Amino acid sequence: MSRALITIHGQRDRERVIQLARTVPFRTRVSFVGPRRSLPQNSKMWAMLTEISYQTDWYGQALPPNDWKTLFLDALKRERRAVPAMDGEGYVELGPGSSDLTKDEMTDLIELICEFGARKNVIFRDDKQPPNEGKNP
Repeated sequence: MSRALITIHGQRDRERVIQLARTVPFRTRVSFVGPRRSLPQNSKMWAMLTEISYQTDWYGQALPPNDWKTLFLDALKRERRAVPAMDGEGYVELGPGSSDLTKDEMTDLIELICEFGARKNVIFRDDKQPPNEGKNP
């Protein structure tokens, strides 16, 4: 067996993991990762990033929500790095995206966005209201 992914929903899944651990070859790598981020967390993150993009700038530059996400992920120290672009002009940011976050990591990201928003006087609306129309990213 080269790979196995088991999500533990109950005791039966736990027993299956134990059985696999007893039979895999030595030097097999094992990784335990918490539950993935939820769809409501993802929706909240994008709503908040959109509000930040409408209501703030970054050193005089308007940034779209995806650029804000990159800044916040970098602030979480998620192993982001810059490499030269393929055409030799500038750099490209590489690293894990928000879809790789666990629920706890996504909670940390949302808290970081909240803290930044509070410092910048960003008004976060609930998901049912349209974003602030005052400034375009």
